[in-house]
Amino acid sequence: MARLKRAYSVDEVLNMNIPSYDFTGQWKAAIGNPARSGTWIVWGESGNGKSSFVMQLVKYLCGFGKVIYDSLEEGTSLSFQKSLQRHGMLEARRRLTILDREPIDQLRERLDRRKSAAIVVIDSLQYSGLNFRSYQRLKESYPSKLFIFISHADGDRPKGAFAERVEYDSDVKIMVSCFKASCKSRFREGAEWETITVWKEGAVKALLDDGQNEKPAEEPAV
Repeated sequence: MARLKRAYSVDEVLNMNIPSYDFTGQWKAAIGNPARSGTWIVWGESGNGKSSFVMQLVKYLCGFGKVIYDSLEEGTSLSFQKSLQRHGMLEARRRLTILDREPIDQLRERLDRRKSAAIVVIDSLQYSGLNFRSYQRLKESYPSKLFIFISHADGDRPKGAFAERVEYDSDVKIMVSCFKASCKSRFREGAEWETITVWKEGAVKALLDDGQNEKPAEEPAV
């Protein structure tokens, strides 16, 4: 018979010192003070500002420690290079390590090293070769690390059944659309979505374009 895991009292749980990030400004308003471990997911359709948001997020997280960015989809392409330049990522160069399409098994070897990065960004979930079981094993193997998965989208949902299961499992869920990131987090009060503007001019243009595409109301018959 398997040995039962230890059970805790309410007092014991409430007195636990669970490490968290002390976010400020718009990041705290949208996400709260998140745990330093667990899973996040970011999704959005192409051309809506997802890549820009991810760069902004990674740059912010580099203020808290080392970050690994596994560029599985773009690799170290010209478009990825230009994105780094556009978002001033040289400022984060001492804490940011970029991997060029490193497979998950090799990423695991890297994470097994002493003092490896505490934050891991995998871009994208659809290029990772993971399924839900291997995703769970990855997360369980590194209980003190934060994994952030970037996902394709199908409308306003992550693309595919696997991505939807990861979204359900994630502590922080972020949908990027029309250059705005809508965040739902288990680390702040309220179940509503909170928004971070990725690119103000783009968000305004998207809103105007959406208004122009609306079908005008028909005049009432006389």
